[in-house]
Amino acid sequence: MSIGIVPSPTGRVIGYARVSTKAQKLDLQHDALRRAGCERVFDDHGVSGAKARRPGLDQALYCLRAGDVLVIYKLDRLGRSVEHLAALLREFHARGIHLCSLSEGINTQTIGGKLVFHVFSAVAEFQRDLIRENTLAGLQAAAQRGKRPGRPKRLSAQQVREARRAIHLKGESYAIAAARYGVAPSTVWRAVTG
Repeated sequence: MSIGIVPSPTGRVIGYARVSTKAQKLDLQHDALRRAGCERVFDDHGVSGAKARRPGLDQALYCLRAGDVLVIYKLDRLGRSVEHLAALLREFHARGIHLCSLSEGINTQTIGGKLVFHVFSAVAEFQRDLIRENTLAGLQAAAQRGKRPGRPKRLSAQQVREARRAIHLKGESYAIAAARYGVAPSTVWRAVTG
């Protein structure tokens, strides 16, 4: 086995491989995972890493138990983002599962691998904080310019007053009022009753 993949006495070495398109082949990853001693390999063929649901990964995660080692060819085969990868590493840590990435030489059974786990967690937290900070700054800047967040209103205040008058005083239907303004009847209903 490469880079010291040694499961606990009760653990197994499980592999996971993924390619993004149907035209790509899994052979390179499968060969490397078998050389690493994986007794079982799950895979996703033609599934983007950006997808939240990946059947092969879901099966691998379900199959893993404490003491097992999940082996991947490269980190980008597992996580959609640094945050997703950090979340998976936290889940593995909580469940007593180790991760080994062959290309990067990362193995969470080692001191260096544990350091990588903590670095990924810190980077993911930093990334979340940056996004939150930038979002709040953007909302504040928009508010100072008099802008409101969210989708722009489909009907102006004047159009809402006209529709309310036509519906309540003249008995016009929501559908007729909506057709006049080129919007859906539900839009008029929300504006008039809201």
